[in-house]
Amino acid sequence: MTAPVPADVISRLKAVLGPGGWSEDAERIAPKLVEWRDRWMGATSFLALPKTTEEVAAVVGICFEAGQPVTVQGGNTGLVGGQIPQGEILLSTERLRAIRDVDDRDDALTAEAGVTLAEVHAAAAAVRRRFPLGLASEGSATVGGVVSTNAGGTQVLRYGMARNLVLGLEAVLPNGEVWNGLKRLRKDNTGYDLKQLLIGAEGTLGVVTAAALKLYPEMVSRAVAFIGVGAPADAIALLARAKDETGGAVEAFELMGRMGIDFALRNIAGTRDPLAAPHPWYVLAEFASGEPGSAEAAMERFLAAGLDDGLIRDATVAQTEAQAKALWGIRENQSPAQKPEGATWKHDVAVPVSQVPAFLAEADAAMRAFAPGARIAAFGHVGDGNIHYDVLRSDGGSDAEHVARRDAGSRIVHDIVARLGGSISAEHGLGAMKTAEAARYKSEAELSVQRAIRQALDPKRILNPRVLF
Repeated sequence: MTAPVPADVISRLKAVLGPGGWSEDAERIAPKLVEWRDRWMGATSFLALPKTTEEVAAVVGICFEAGQPVTVQGGNTGLVGGQIPQGEILLSTERLRAIRDVDDRDDALTAEAGVTLAEVHAAAAAVRRRFPLGLASEGSATVGGVVSTNAGGTQVLRYGMARNLVLGLEAVLPNGEVWNGLKRLRKDNTGYDLKQLLIGAEGTLGVVTAAALKLYPEMVSRAVAFIGVGAPADAIALLARAKDETGGAVEAFELMGRMGIDFALRNIAGTRDPLAAPHPWYVLAEFASGEPGSAEAAMERFLAAGLDDGLIRDATVAQTEAQAKALWGIRENQSPAQKPEGATWKHDVAVPVSQVPAFLAEADAAMRAFAPGARIAAFGHVGDGNIHYDVLRSDGGSDAEHVARRDAGSRIVHDIVARLGGSISAEHGLGAMKTAEAARYKSEAELSVQRAIRQALDPKRILNPRVLF
């Protein structure tokens, strides 16, 4: 826990924020102190609620002058604890709510940090455009958090991570200065790309207050299929074939093990098994095209070829939007479906796509030896090599005993990932959860550069002080 916030700092913050711009009400603050998985619990005596970029700058400037630490929070959907304060001031971007501009000529949308991802999608759709970053938490995840954590999601395969979808940023630097980099340019080759420095920095180098986002044309042809396969290697072979068949029109290619399907059937109301018989693994594939009928035709060809050569055991294709949502619901509920099953070791890892089968085989064998009886629910964005590898306590086992072995078990999993040339955090970031561990897998040269950048921008280390090295 950090030291108590000085009274003079509090009084200055209240003065610049004005009525409605701050809170010391424990009930108002409480929901912001708990992480979604209940692993992280925080504390703060003061919640700053700035409504404008200028107010954010005033808050950060006062804190910088006083050396007062600040934790920044968006929609509180992060999964590595970086948004949960431990005594420092909590700055929420929830009141930065404006969509400043939508332009279908520039294919750009400028939104403030507190706008939710779902609201961005709706604003883009109003001008027949789309912002192709989708998350299960898009109803509460906000632009500032999505940018600051370099969020991924289900469509990375085709469109890339958040850093590939940002044209420009506005941010408050750690000294309280406002940097306006909201250019909507596709080309700007005039030195260091400062926006990319802030994207994925998890709020340590500046508070993102607005972002100019890339928009894309709406797709008029879309096909979603739920496919049963025998092994992860079959899914990788199908992925390569899908890319060839569609000419790159694969929107998403998700992998799920049978254990996760069983959890969803048991714990998520209204879930139905899409296929007549169970299979060891499943692929959820989505193709999309701007040409009418193209995605549906490509999916038909793709499935027929896979069934003919045995890579596909069975498949169903959504015939309506409601059916497509139901199939996607199974994938999006993989994590919520685990909650009633007890304690879980969560791993958000990435390996080269070609190494996904090897990772799963090695990790499964290692976990069977280290934690006999543990249940493994592996799922993720196999199209980009990101696997959420979750190890649940044995059925009827002790939550406390499983939690006590989490760090040792995760070390085993992460060592396998590193040996295969992967990353211990694919899309969730490091936060407070993985910061120390990540140092084991990075070279001293890389760590030195990252520390030097942070020291240059935030010499007092006031922004998200417990995050990133």
